Formats: sequence, C-alpha cells, structure tokens
Amino acid sequence: MRRILVVGSAGAGKSTLAREIARRLDLPLVHLDAHYWQPGWTPPDAAVWRDRVARLAAAPAWVMDGNYAGSLDVRLPRADLLVFCDLPRLLCLYRVLRRRWLHRRIPRADLPPGCPERVDAQFLRYVWRYPRRSRPRLLAAVASSAPETPMVRLRGRAEVRRFVDALPAGPSGPAGAGPVRDRR
Repeated sequence: MRRILVVGSAGAGKSTLAREIARRLDLPLVHLDAHYWQPGWTPPDAAVWRDRVARLAAAPAWVMDGNYAGSLDVRLPRADLLVFCDLPRLLCLYRVLRRRWLHRRIPRADLPPGCPERVDAQFLRYVWRYPRRSRPRLLAAVASSAPETPMVRLRGRAEVRRFVDALPAGPSGPAGAGPVRDRR
C-alpha cells in the first residue's frame, strides 16, 4: 500500500488516523484542508482545486485525508486503499465541539494559516446529516469511480484501534504505541 485515502465525517478522526498511518508506513501525509482553504476560509476556484488535487494524487505515495466529494473521482482511482471512518454522529459532534474548545487559541496543524478552528450551526448540521446525505454519495462514488479499490470501513473506536494495531510498527515505536486511542 503506497496511496491511502482516509475519508469520513468531520470529527470522525480522519486527520489523526491519517497521521498515524503515515507515521507507521513511513508515507508522506497530505491534509486536503491545508491545500484547499485559503486565509479567511476562502475556497479556491473549482478548476484550480481539481488541478491541485490531480497533482497531489499523482504522487507515487501518500496518505491523504479529507472528503471533498467533487474530487473523489480524481483521488479514488489512484488509491490503493480507502479507509472510511464511519463513526457514530454523536461521537463526531462531541469531537467537533471538543476540538473547537481545544483549538480556541492554538491553530490546528492540519489547517492552513488564517483559518482558525470554527464551528457554526451550518457546520454542526453537516456533521449531523453526514450519515444520511454524504455517506451514500461517498459509497456511490466508490462504486462508480473505483469499484476495485479495497475499502476498510471503521464504525467505532474499537475498530479504529484494531486497524491501527494491525499496521506495522512505525519509525518511532512498536505497533500499538501510536497516538490513536480512546479519549473519553
């Protein structure tokens, strides 16, 4: 596995999981949020974005996290594995709110400069509606763009831990010693 795509709802742990996969497999890490957003949460032009994603996906190796449904058709055919973080929406909502509180003063490393952590009613609705709206679109995109791409669907914290524990040991420690853990 040299190209792993990690997708799922906001708050599902995509960035944390992608960071751990990249560390353990010694692969370059690509946070799509850092490539998409410009200061002040300004989105790029659609054509510029697709070109940027195509260049990122053309690399020989990566662990890439982020949804961006409009570019799945570019990324999925290049991926050796799709990891779908399909965690319960209440857990995702809790994590989004917790993340906002934790990063109220210190910006997240996976966001570009000028894009402080934010949570508003529209974002919370997106997280709440993800299972009903975005999950079917994602699964349809997989079926049409890359039906042969293997997919791992992680539906709970225990499944995430088992997935991480099954990865080979990374450069900084033995298997099972990484930062992906239950943070209740």
